[in-house]
Amino acid sequence: MQTQRQYEPVFSCEFFPPKTEEGAAKLRLTRERLAALGPRFFSVTYGAGGSTRDRTFETVREIQQESGIEAAPHLSCIGSSRESLREILAEYRELGVKRIVALRGDLPSGTRSAGELRYANELVEFIRAETGEYFRIEVACYPEVHPQAESAESDLINFKRKIDAGADVAITQYFYNFDAYLRFVESAEKLGVHVPIVPGIMPILNYKQLARFSDACGAEIPRWLRKRLESYGDDRESIQAFGVDFVTSLCRRLLDAGAPGLHFYTMNQAPITEAIWNNLGLCDYARPRGVASS
Repeated sequence: MQTQRQYEPVFSCEFFPPKTEEGAAKLRLTRERLAALGPRFFSVTYGAGGSTRDRTFETVREIQQESGIEAAPHLSCIGSSRESLREILAEYRELGVKRIVALRGDLPSGTRSAGELRYANELVEFIRAETGEYFRIEVACYPEVHPQAESAESDLINFKRKIDAGADVAITQYFYNFDAYLRFVESAEKLGVHVPIVPGIMPILNYKQLARFSDACGAEIPRWLRKRLESYGDDRESIQAFGVDFVTSLCRRLLDAGAPGLHFYTMNQAPITEAIWNNLGLCDYARPRGVASS
């Protein structure tokens, strides 16, 4: 974790583009509440094969022009052509966007062609070739191993390819095992990866939903934690209260260990992320870290 301590801690939040006008209105309220906390940026997800392109762009536009917070759109390459990616990058530059979260992404159901770029490192290379150093590029990594990876070692090598291609920062898949993050960072450092590796944080809102997400993405819910959450049954208030305490404790341990910030997967809801943020005192969070910034 030694290399992580040199970076200024950055705190950020993630949204997904709403499908309806009602969802858009709710997201605006969420965005306003979380903007008051002072995050560095709001990221916005991008559907499989660019399936939410227009909704992602509109959400990014509103954030960029109305929130006072920097927007960081996700961009995935699977199912996309170089020309379509070039157009998207140009649109974001016109909006003044300076950050991109570059991902491989997933193919939409029923689609056979992977497109012209198949891997996230190829997308990072493409963005650099097209725009130079204009964008700050964030990429994903997996402390508990990507579910499609052949092995932990191959997954780590794939991560390094993205950094070598020109990525500036990594954001992890969410996790609840503190040691998994430490081991991953130490393994990455030994491999020569020296960029901020920011923990992705999933607040616990709904246990059944969380279990489905975790089973699909390979994020482990430790057995003791599953049993504790299951014990609350359908008592969502108790689940969320326990979740706030547990995730706050995890975040505090991560920051004390030297993590260069936190990235909250908000699920387009403010109260739980807001509670954890305030518990940690992130609005006033400061610690001598040197001069590098993520």
